[in-house]
Amino acid sequence: MADATVMEKIVSLCKRRGFVYPASEIYGGLNGFWDYGPLGVLLKNNIRDWWWRNMVECPPIGPDGHPIDMVGIDTAIIQNPKTWVASGHAGGFSDPMVDDKETKQRFRADHLWGAWCIKVHDVVHDDPWQEVDVTAILNLDAYAPNLTIVASGVGEAAESFITELCKTARLEPLEGQVEGPFNPVGGTAAIIVRNKKEKMRKEVWGIKNIPTAVLNDRPQSIPSPFTQKSGALTQPRRFNLMFETFVGALKDESSKVYLRPETAQGIFLNFKNIVDTTRVRVPFGVAQIGKSFRNEVTPRNFIFRSREFEQMEMEWFCHPDEAAKWYDFWKQQRMDWWYSLGVTKENLRFRDHAADELSHYSRMTVDIEYKYPFTAPDFGELEGIAHRGEFDLTQHSKHSGQKLDYFDQELQLKLKEQGASPEQIKAKSRYIPNVIEPASGLTRAVLVLLCESYRQEKGRQGTEELLSLLPRFAPIKLGIFPLVNKDGMPEIAQKLYLDLRTRFTCEYDPKQSIGKRYARMDEIGTPFCATIDGQTVQDQTVTIRHRDSMNQERIAIDKVGHFIAAQIAGE
Repeated sequence: MADATVMEKIVSLCKRRGFVYPASEIYGGLNGFWDYGPLGVLLKNNIRDWWWRNMVECPPIGPDGHPIDMVGIDTAIIQNPKTWVASGHAGGFSDPMVDDKETKQRFRADHLWGAWCIKVHDVVHDDPWQEVDVTAILNLDAYAPNLTIVASGVGEAAESFITELCKTARLEPLEGQVEGPFNPVGGTAAIIVRNKKEKMRKEVWGIKNIPTAVLNDRPQSIPSPFTQKSGALTQPRRFNLMFETFVGALKDESSKVYLRPETAQGIFLNFKNIVDTTRVRVPFGVAQIGKSFRNEVTPRNFIFRSREFEQMEMEWFCHPDEAAKWYDFWKQQRMDWWYSLGVTKENLRFRDHAADELSHYSRMTVDIEYKYPFTAPDFGELEGIAHRGEFDLTQHSKHSGQKLDYFDQELQLKLKEQGASPEQIKAKSRYIPNVIEPASGLTRAVLVLLCESYRQEKGRQGTEELLSLLPRFAPIKLGIFPLVNKDGMPEIAQKLYLDLRTRFTCEYDPKQSIGKRYARMDEIGTPFCATIDGQTVQDQTVTIRHRDSMNQERIAIDKVGHFIAAQIAGE
């Protein structure tokens, strides 16, 4: 079940310790926008630099045993508006949205969940889940639900329905003692609510995502998630997600442009420039990190879905005959990269897109999904790896009038040596490359590491909360403390700080008790603290405290730098 309490504590910690703030907070904030504080920007930059290092500066070894070709680029946020016509965003970049005619609230059609009362009974079984009919849950679309809720996943939906069942007047006097959820098939769940006033009475409820087709056919039968009244919902309608703005002095259709909804198109627009000005040859990749903007109608779940976010995208250009091979290659490479951040394998999975959910450009797509606290026991989207075929370069070639095909001279020579005919050589050696696209969100990666590293340990000295980040990604690598602010200890601690600050992100703190300083470092994810005490003055050793275990060891003060470097490198 989704754990709302854990998520609330993570959000609270992020605000209290300076990771993430609501944007424009002194004016009441702005929904869907967030500011990254002093520690949040350090964490974000550490993830960004690791992605860039692994993708551009030191890219993976390819299937042939040699390093692949990869270059970086940084393109403009605002491009010629014809870009978005060619890409399909201007006409088709939209989500099906549903409006509540009474409250005027709007939500994504695919985020509507229904709850149906399947069974009311008085018999208490040893295993109450024997009474849950999986088939009944899967076939609930034929009936109007008793209640609806807006949620991004089955775990969040189950949690919200429990709250709703406990407070809804129509269902009183239920008080919601939950004995679930049950998750037999992705996208479904069940909960059991017990009426405490009638000890033997239980109700079994099935939870399922309401298909958009059902909303299209009979919206009048579906209760509103805001008022639970039937007949208040409209049929799903398309809502374009791109932000509009204007360039120049006049504000009319001729000067209208868009903030980019993805970073990918800037890469496609520069395909010819990169081939002409660098030494890359197909297959090769172009990577980019940058801001994107989507006018999400229902931003939710902290920084999971926001209107301004950063992406880490790469477009891999390859021969059409090799696209399937490279799709499999990048699929595994990207999963391995998430493991390198310290994300446990149990919290990650692949999910292939069904045919009816593929984007217009996609031949096949797989999502890497993560088990967020607000989606558990289900998973939520994290990164997509898409086989885009030749769609993008073909579209931009057609709309711009520029040739964006590729002449493969090496392949031409190889085919000649093999005795291929001139027609075969021409057909094979000049082509429009296929594209494999691994696209992930940098800001979503920040959320994943916050969720993955958050710990609550009852009875822990100083604080029961900590962030167990790998040293490489921790905002602060080392806290440096004099045990007391006298007896020469501050001077030694300051010297150590000055020696190490050019190599690592360190923090010198002489204030408060040592326990409170340790507790603060635990909460912000600092893996190690070096304490200068009376023994340091005598033998030039310091106490190194380990965040996760709270164990302490003494090492020579001139070895502290090597120790931290080795820990960051994972030695």
